[in-house]
Amino acid sequence: MTAPRITEPGFLRSIRLFLGIAGAITLIAGLVLLIWPAKSAVIVTGIFASYLIVGGLIYLGLAVFSGRGGGWVRAGHVALGLLYIATGVIAFANLGAATVTLAIVVAIFIGVSWIADGVVALSLMGTDTSKVWTLLYALLGIVAGIAVLFSPMYAATVLWLILGISLVALGVVQLIRALTLKDAQTAEIPGEVI
Repeated sequence: MTAPRITEPGFLRSIRLFLGIAGAITLIAGLVLLIWPAKSAVIVTGIFASYLIVGGLIYLGLAVFSGRGGGWVRAGHVALGLLYIATGVIAFANLGAATVTLAIVVAIFIGVSWIADGVVALSLMGTDTSKVWTLLYALLGIVAGIAVLFSPMYAATVLWLILGISLVALGVVQLIRALTLKDAQTAEIPGEVI
């Protein structure tokens, strides 16, 4: 039995268009991160600050307009809303310092996460069948986490560049996928059409 074929040319054209646009956006984002790493980090911080302000307004709206919850719930929504808004406004007031602070906080979080992951892997040594690989993974995670904690700004910079390189590579591959997708007459659908 032969696999069914896609016969609608518009379907693959839509997929190609989507893949092409997604690939181009990913490629451009990666290039922006690599060409202007500091400026792009400031833009990301600005987006995060905007999110905080919008989130704060939503919490304030919930406190005022939500019919659910008692006084403590409303007070919590007001407190969170004001905290989010204040944090967003402070971040916008000095985007450069907020960018550095955000980079350090994210790097520290990553470092602590890697250490915790390594410790959890060590705790599984007794039940794991591949003890050597588990030990290697645990030690690498702990050492990498400690290295990040000792130099969080350097680690954040390296991770930012790796993100940029990854986005460029993924964008190029996605564009190639879009350009090499088979036409409607030769594309096969796996399984049966329902």
